[in-house]
Amino acid sequence: MVQHMTQLHYSFPRCGNLPLGLYPIVDSFQWVEKLLPTGVTTLQLRIKNKDGSALEKEIRDSIALATHYKTRLFINDAWELAIRHHAYGVHLGQEDLNNADIEKIYNAGLRLGISTHSDAEITHALLFKPSYLAFGPVFPTTSKIIAAVPQGLEHLKRHQQRILNYPLVVIGGINHTNLADVIATNVNGVAMISAITHAEDPIATTKKFLEMFNKQAQPNSYSP
Repeated sequence: MVQHMTQLHYSFPRCGNLPLGLYPIVDSFQWVEKLLPTGVTTLQLRIKNKDGSALEKEIRDSIALATHYKTRLFINDAWELAIRHHAYGVHLGQEDLNNADIEKIYNAGLRLGISTHSDAEITHALLFKPSYLAFGPVFPTTSKIIAAVPQGLEHLKRHQQRILNYPLVVIGGINHTNLADVIATNVNGVAMISAITHAEDPIATTKKFLEMFNKQAQPNSYSP
């Protein structure tokens, strides 16, 4: 379903005054269950290897547990299941925007995050007035999620100045060696995949990254 820009006269709800912060992206309820007790305040569930009732169970159980922990859980792509089970939000890639019913997501009261990788994609995403924008990759990455040219810190700073009205989440090649430099740009959130899920001790690693972010980051001024 291709969205008609002239019909989008609304703005998606913001994510509150607390920064999105450390933002793990995981692919199962098992990971959600494992990471929630660490104190993460934002998570994304991105499942691409299941469908039907198996996918719905993973999403339903993850939403229920995240609600218990008062954690902002974004469901990647599966917007209908996110609406059905009252998720906090939905995250969509550029291609997903053409298939999702954006108005239904908005009317359900969900937040919306959109992936971007270039100036043109940022311009397109801003038309939807989302809750936040994701941008990357910042550094080289092996993740298949973001097969795009690394932007670097200078491009990141420029894009951040362009979208001052939107929380910016960055992704791509971020790990313990460069996290402090990324946080220093005052981004609203830092998304991580393999730096956490491939770590020798994912729980200890997550807690360390959380501590780094919480020490450096400042509360934002966005309205809930």
